Amino acid sequence: MRHDRTLPVCNINTMNWTDKTILLASKSPRRRQLLELAGIPFELRSQDVDEDFPENMPAKEVAPYLAQKKARAAAHLLESDRQILLTADSVVILDGRIFNKPAHRGEAQNMLGQLSGRRHTVITGVCLRSRSREEVLSGVSQVYFNTLTKEEIDFYIDQYQPFDKAGSYAIQEWIGLCKIKRIEGTYANIMGLPVDLVYEALGRF
Repeated sequence: MRHDRTLPVCNINTMNWTDKTILLASKSPRRRQLLELAGIPFELRSQDVDEDFPENMPAKEVAPYLAQKKARAAAHLLESDRQILLTADSVVILDGRIFNKPAHRGEAQNMLGQLSGRRHTVITGVCLRSRSREEVLSGVSQVYFNTLTKEEIDFYIDQYQPFDKAGSYAIQEWIGLCKIKRIEGTYANIMGLPVDLVYEALGRF
């Protein structure tokens, strides 16, 4: 027997953005999933933007900088005053260094080896932009890893191929279930979007 489940749509009268269209300019399936789970309706858009940032920029400023950069590059997608563009970028930071998406297996092994048994920071920057205003947000979470053995690292890489993920891991996968002992901040932020901050910011638009 087939059961179709329709996700709820947020339509709270006090939220003045519910009569507007949110344009998610992101290729991330995780951000799409989070908005869907939150019942925030959106339309998907695609925009390619280089993710370069100034070399001397403090690591904590990179994610909001890139989110804003993406929004400004995609500003042409805004065709009416009733649209709000949403862009985002996540970074993993350890010892003041940014761990980007791994280029190959060896780099993923190295990143996970360094994260093993330690605390690191995940920052997701978000930019909301309309024709008349722009707001940049940052969600910050702390992630505490248990120790990862070489065998566990190799298992995770082989099974989940985390080459499209900052820091070489995704919290919603095996590594998050079995090897993260606690977090400070929101799970959604680590997954790719601080939905609580987005929800509140939309109320100001």
